[in-house]
Amino acid sequence: MDEITLKKLEDITNIEQLIEYIGRFYPGLTFDSFTIEEIERALFHTYIKLIGRIIVHSPRTMRSFLRNYLMKYEIMNIKRIILGTILGMSINDKSKLVNKLVEKYLNNTDFINGLLEITSLDQIQFYMKNTKYNKAIREGILYFRNTKEIFVLEAFLDRLYYETMENEIKFLNLKEKVMISFYVNYISEIYNLNIIYRGIKINIDRNLLSQFLVNNYMFLNQGSLNDLLNLTSINDFITLLSEFLIRKKEIRPNLLRSPLKGEHLIWEIEKLYLDYFFRTFQIKIDDIAYQSIFRIMELLIRKDNEIKIHVLPRVVEILHEKYKVLK
Repeated sequence: MDEITLKKLEDITNIEQLIEYIGRFYPGLTFDSFTIEEIERALFHTYIKLIGRIIVHSPRTMRSFLRNYLMKYEIMNIKRIILGTILGMSINDKSKLVNKLVEKYLNNTDFINGLLEITSLDQIQFYMKNTKYNKAIREGILYFRNTKEIFVLEAFLDRLYYETMENEIKFLNLKEKVMISFYVNYISEIYNLNIIYRGIKINIDRNLLSQFLVNNYMFLNQGSLNDLLNLTSINDFITLLSEFLIRKKEIRPNLLRSPLKGEHLIWEIEKLYLDYFFRTFQIKIDDIAYQSIFRIMELLIRKDNEIKIHVLPRVVEILHEKYKVLK
């Protein structure tokens, strides 16, 4: 969607009209009911289909990167299955929460079907024993049993995703490596900032919180992250982060125009980094090799942000207003 199309989302106040309006940008969009969860799953299902088509037409090394990129959706599947198991959901109900298309592209259909059959956390831990998810699942389940808090399990799984993306970079060719390492740096730093932000909000032990961070940076470093980690209020976090970022000439003008406010802090940070990413590589697209990589990355990033930052928030606003009226 272009800026004009996205802007028009704000004028739509009926969920059926919204779905009809976005339909041409999400071919085959279907769901059983107009709930936030159903609409979110349908939107990302369409997005994953798009990634699948890109994989088919991409060079070998890019195909490998894109499959690793899809790992975050497999992790989403795993989180939902484990939460469903904790809640005592049936296999059929858990299956409805899972995007099977992701597993098809990753050749992991049997793996996820096997996980769906499991009915206890002990069995899940044993099932994951010889997989890349073993340590994250083991540590997360242990913490859940002690505290009944799922946050740690989710954070360890998320950290694994960013570490996997970082490890993939060494297999890329030079031009892929330049652009994709830049991308991995910026999403890793946003992840680190989000983890610290969430940790401050719900008062997670800082020693524990530090274990979730990935050793990968864009504008910050380990020292500045540690300074942020030791804060106890969101206002102090925003103030100190702004002080760190304002020193970076690459993003200073944008930050001066739109200071961090905190209402949607992580979105604000993501937009700041995203603008820098596109400004950096837009100038290189006369180079054919860069151009093909850039177009793939641009499509992935913009579509993901379109769903997360524009469409879904509008869906939530419309449905919340509808329920207020019904009450």
